Amino acid sequence: MKMYTAVVTGILFPLHERLKHHTTVAVHREMERSQWWDAARLADFQLTRLRALLQHAQAHVPYYRTLFAKLNFDPVAIADLHDLARLPLLTKADIRVHLDALKADNAVGLARFNTGGSSGEPLIFFIGRERVSHDVAAKWRATRWWGVDIGDPEIVVWGSPIELGKQDRIKQWRDKLLRTRLLPAFEMSARKLDDFVAEIRRVRPKMLFGYPSALAHIAHYADERGIAMNDMGIKVAFVTSEALYDHQRAQIEKTFGCPVANGYGGRDAGFIAHQCPAGGMHLTAEDIIVEIVDANGQVLPHGESGEIVVTHLATGDFPFIRYRTGDIGVLDDTPCACGRGLPLLKAIEGRSTDFLVAQDGTVMHGLALIYVIRDLPGVRQFKIVQESLTHTRILLATDAVFDEANIGKIEAGIRQRLGEGVRVEVERVNEVAKEKSGKYRYVISHVVP
Repeated sequence: MKMYTAVVTGILFPLHERLKHHTTVAVHREMERSQWWDAARLADFQLTRLRALLQHAQAHVPYYRTLFAKLNFDPVAIADLHDLARLPLLTKADIRVHLDALKADNAVGLARFNTGGSSGEPLIFFIGRERVSHDVAAKWRATRWWGVDIGDPEIVVWGSPIELGKQDRIKQWRDKLLRTRLLPAFEMSARKLDDFVAEIRRVRPKMLFGYPSALAHIAHYADERGIAMNDMGIKVAFVTSEALYDHQRAQIEKTFGCPVANGYGGRDAGFIAHQCPAGGMHLTAEDIIVEIVDANGQVLPHGESGEIVVTHLATGDFPFIRYRTGDIGVLDDTPCACGRGLPLLKAIEGRSTDFLVAQDGTVMHGLALIYVIRDLPGVRQFKIVQESLTHTRILLATDAVFDEANIGKIEAGIRQRLGEGVRVEVERVNEVAKEKSGKYRYVISHVVP
């Protein structure tokens, strides 16, 4: 470990987390040990934490206090992880309706988050300090599998306004100290891509982190211009938030000269799984219980495909208990060659975000348009379909809260990004149809970048 990285990992980052009242360092220390436990010990640990979460929810969360009373459900009587199936699934619609009732009356440091999700359904929820500490620790552990530690130089290609909207002076200094450089994934014009390639070469990161589509696009651009990107010592490209396709993995690995590690999760569900160097997609089992359910909500055995449902054990401040992700996946009961006892996801489906092309040829991430729509009150579902450079359709499902004046805002926002000459057609629908996989694709572009 280089001297600067050792200082950050051992002194600066622990101090940073202590000042934020996070327990990240202690959680990470325990995770480094528990990843080697066998399946039985991990299951016992999950059961203990599950009982604690459910008892806490009964005592402090109005939504669950009412639900448990209605079901005559006693958290103390939980004897097995399978008993979790006695509780109903938690949907995005449930969270929207019961947002305030899902907050614990003793919650500490709650922060408001929102996401469009891969389903195209806007969602507002809250995250407490415990959840943040555990999620950061889980990511930290996963990057260490690949020889990357906190303090090693990192390039993040991202598009969330949560990160991009908080580039205040304190955060800028923090990112400098931790050697994290954030590149906005919204716009992929030639000028921006030139800047991105130059910045990556300047920083010489140990890790790339971001959307697979964005990293693959940068890689392809560098290849087309004959710019070498495989001589900087990058150890891994961590990708998340979208489905990772084989051609993207091949492009990234070839151009940057490093392996690609897939990650699965989201702001709502947490860091669910990370890929290790042996190829296994390991569940963060200390924090998250994963169930696979069929269309009727019945739990399926390992090896069968169904919807991924998660219970995040570090969400006492705003519980996610049996939360429907909308993603389709398969659990695996085969142990990983790496020797870790953490269970595996065999397959993940869903999460597809396309690029769009503006009239002037600028290529931009689909999230640039998603953020125009997703946070408007009353929007239930949406899909953006770019038919051509001059025509984009918006399928929009709303409820009674929706203000019709926002139609004009949507049209103006889309034209602002794609070009003033674009015809924006908003089609009102009762429901946005799902794909065959059971997921929504919330951006579809028929224009080739």
